[in-house]
Amino acid sequence: MTDPEQQTPEQPSAQQHPSDGGAAARPAADGDAEIAGMLASWLPQQRWFAGRTELAGVDIVSRHRLAAEPAAADSAAPDADRAEFEHLIVEVPAADGVRRYQLWIGRRPVLPERLTHAEIGAAASPGGSAVVLYDALHDPELSALLLRAIAENRTLGDVTAVHREGVMLDPSAHGFVVTGEQSNTSIIYGDSGILKVFRRLEPGPNPDAEVHAALAERGSAHSADLFGEMTGPVAGEPTTLAVLTQFFANSADGWQMATASVRDLMAEGDLRADEVGGDFAAESYRLGQAVASVHHDLAEAFGTGPADEAQLRTDVEAMAALAASTIDEVPELAPYRDAVLAVFAQATDFARAGNTVPLQRIHGDLHLGQTLRTLTGWAVIDFEGEPSKSLQYRRALHSPLRDVAGMLRSLDYAGHHMLAGTGQPDAQHQFRADEWASRNRTAFCDGYAAEAGTDPRAADALLRAFELDRAVYEAGYEHNYRPSWLPIPLQAVATLTSLGGHHD
Repeated sequence: MTDPEQQTPEQPSAQQHPSDGGAAARPAADGDAEIAGMLASWLPQQRWFAGRTELAGVDIVSRHRLAAEPAAADSAAPDADRAEFEHLIVEVPAADGVRRYQLWIGRRPVLPERLTHAEIGAAASPGGSAVVLYDALHDPELSALLLRAIAENRTLGDVTAVHREGVMLDPSAHGFVVTGEQSNTSIIYGDSGILKVFRRLEPGPNPDAEVHAALAERGSAHSADLFGEMTGPVAGEPTTLAVLTQFFANSADGWQMATASVRDLMAEGDLRADEVGGDFAAESYRLGQAVASVHHDLAEAFGTGPADEAQLRTDVEAMAALAASTIDEVPELAPYRDAVLAVFAQATDFARAGNTVPLQRIHGDLHLGQTLRTLTGWAVIDFEGEPSKSLQYRRALHSPLRDVAGMLRSLDYAGHHMLAGTGQPDAQHQFRADEWASRNRTAFCDGYAAEAGTDPRAADALLRAFELDRAVYEAGYEHNYRPSWLPIPLQAVATLTSLGGHHD
């Protein structure tokens, strides 16, 4: 994904930390030490793992071998060559305590070529012969087993799989893993379903499951239907392990659509954004309507509550403290320190003035890459929230202006992405990028206001603070990982801290 949505990974501590509560320690099983040793070097190589250095230790806290499935009628593989599967939950040391991860591990005497990319390592089997361990989510045999379990409301070890009442699933649909995902692993089944398997776990229900369920109950036109769910105990608490939702076949990714529009504009020498055939403003307007509609459904499903002055001040002070810390680490932000803190002070004044801000469940990590343009309109996907935030934070009530700010930043990124790495852009391309971003940000807010009945720009001081919070974070990310993109959030910081702000 082109937006810098992933938080900077924290390096795990070399010191083993005790588990932070939950069930009693699990007795070690045969092979635990050997598997844990392989995982210590394999886990940091995975995109969804937060950390890139070899681990000092891995603690296997849950391990269940799945019962052997009857061979398929058309299977030509002898029993000795068939895979065995295990479900593991492991804990690894981290600076903030421990982190838990979910693994589905397969064992085969010989690993087929199609699975060599998923190899973990070789180990001894109980009979003494060598077997190869691998990430079994890439194995069609396991993906088929998981889909059948959901379709049949089955239990796999201590994992409970259920489908939503009234949903009809095709358990014969072929599954394949989505490549390039950063936080989880998803398996697409045919052209109708997608199973997201959560890699990093926190005890309790995942927002992706409960929000999809709530929106499905209300017949939301802008989200995927929930088909099923897999749960299991983590630290003694029922926890979401995976969700099966509707897959929008032949849909278009919002980021790809927006950036294609920008490329069309940049290719024209003398046409304005509203004169180019690929103008995106009408889609931005409809996207604003879709987000407002989802916010309305979330408010009805989970309720709302007003944020009092104390809570607003606490939220703004937290953003200001994080911004100050980021400014200390990014020299290019130093000239904006006073102006950045002044914007947050204005948001505090907004709270002191007695303004009420409704709080509700929100998406929590909204940007163009979390949207799809389907045949019937825009759909918002991935309601997990920011993976770096705690589960308690992601399930709490927040201002919907956070989502609006996230989308405004994403539209700004889309408008300027072609200027990244070009040095000092020429005046015409800079003008075109600014024009596209302004036009589409305005269209999004107009669409949101038309659907919601309230204009998010009316709370300008707070909206600007949320957007600036995001822009400062982006500057820190680009400084560390993509320095050639740093001018994009720096320009946003400069604009948001200038008189009049950035709300087009």
